[in-house]
Amino acid sequence: MTKKTRKPQQPTSTRGLDGFFRISERGSTLGREVRGGIVTFLTMAYIIVLNPIILLQGKDINGDVVGTFPQIAAATALAAGVLTILMGVVANYPLALATGLGLNAFVTFSVASQMTWADAMGLVVIEGLVILVLVLTGFREAVFHAVPAQLKIAISVGIGLFIALIGLVDAGFVRRTGAGPVPVELGIGGQLAGWPVFVFAVGLVLVIALYVRHVKGAILISIAITTVIAIIVEKVADVGPTFTADGVNPKGWNLNVPALPDKVVDVPDFGLIGNFNLLGSWENAGFVTVVLLVFTLLLADFFDTMGTMTAIGAEAGLLDAEGNPPNTKRILIVDSIAAAAGGAASVSSNTSYIESASGVGEGARTGLASVVTGVLFLLATLFSPVVEIIPNEAAVPALVLVGFLMMQQVRGIDWDDLEIALPAFLTIVLMPFTYSISAGIGAGFLAYVLIKLVRGKAGDIHPLMWVVAAMFVLYFAISPISAWVG
Repeated sequence: MTKKTRKPQQPTSTRGLDGFFRISERGSTLGREVRGGIVTFLTMAYIIVLNPIILLQGKDINGDVVGTFPQIAAATALAAGVLTILMGVVANYPLALATGLGLNAFVTFSVASQMTWADAMGLVVIEGLVILVLVLTGFREAVFHAVPAQLKIAISVGIGLFIALIGLVDAGFVRRTGAGPVPVELGIGGQLAGWPVFVFAVGLVLVIALYVRHVKGAILISIAITTVIAIIVEKVADVGPTFTADGVNPKGWNLNVPALPDKVVDVPDFGLIGNFNLLGSWENAGFVTVVLLVFTLLLADFFDTMGTMTAIGAEAGLLDAEGNPPNTKRILIVDSIAAAAGGAASVSSNTSYIESASGVGEGARTGLASVVTGVLFLLATLFSPVVEIIPNEAAVPALVLVGFLMMQQVRGIDWDDLEIALPAFLTIVLMPFTYSISAGIGAGFLAYVLIKLVRGKAGDIHPLMWVVAAMFVLYFAISPISAWVG
């Protein structure tokens, strides 16, 4: 009798992770999930530094700032870590969360200026709770399902262009010329502007070369190598930061200066956690103003997340035939909690990050990647000096590559059907041109409803699309409405 050879069993912990996160079922591996989680963290770790910079630019009605730079940085990393882990465990989706760019600027310059910082953050908490109610009642998910599948594809493609532009702009590879509304010129004077842009160009060449050679961990390897090159460049050339006490250095590093830190570990200061007031804004700013501010925050948060989770799912191959990701309701619940939690942590609304696509590009397909990203954010509260080694110029080449990967979905749109092609076109082009996901989605939705209406096909429009279109009319007209009521 021939003795059967038993296959070696996987370690129990690996089997448990595989079963819980459905790693093998989604065509991934433990190594790919870990690499994807690391890459996502590296491409969005800039928020730990950038969020304090933005929030500290504004003062509240009493002339006070929200807190100190270390306090904001620590709270930003803590909130991002906890909420991203929650997304991974609850929704099992490769989506990371942190303070929303654009939303934090709106809170800083439009909200806090009319009330105290505690009141402003309380307003963010209220907005998050309102969105959570919309999710629990099924409204937010119903709106998502009401959107035509090809418009969802257009959202993914538009975000792909948007994220590529973010990478190019953050690296200083393209800049505003003063002759047009968008960055249209390479560097300064048509040439690469200084060593940081050169480092970005090297990183872009490297990540493309590794990717087309099908090297595992191409994005992670390119970030690591480019960071080393950046450290060497800074050591030799002494480039320095863009913003200095003497003014602006246009050829400086955009955010982090890639120099070896004096220390590795720093004790975090979580003094801002819980510094919010739910009801003070109503008294200081007035009922109508508060309602308009909450509505603006809500709509931007509402549709940014919808577009982001669709784009991530499309890139990961996780969407169903209708363009819906798995565990949609759970994703939206966690995202809604994140909005409120950001206010409770005094760091502005937290939301889903499109930079998660870089981790998906590295192979992430499950929530385990989000858990890895979240753990790294938590560690960043202690090891912030190490995180600050990585300059934007070394991380953002990944965004350009991911933009290309997401752009490939454009073939799924029927460009001969004007009823979908024109709305899709507006969605795609307006996201990068306006630097806003919500603006692109809103224009596409309004165009879709309008074209159906003028062609006598109003009956084909889902009732919720009418509701969303009306909301976007208010959203785009919020400035004149605010002026009129104020």
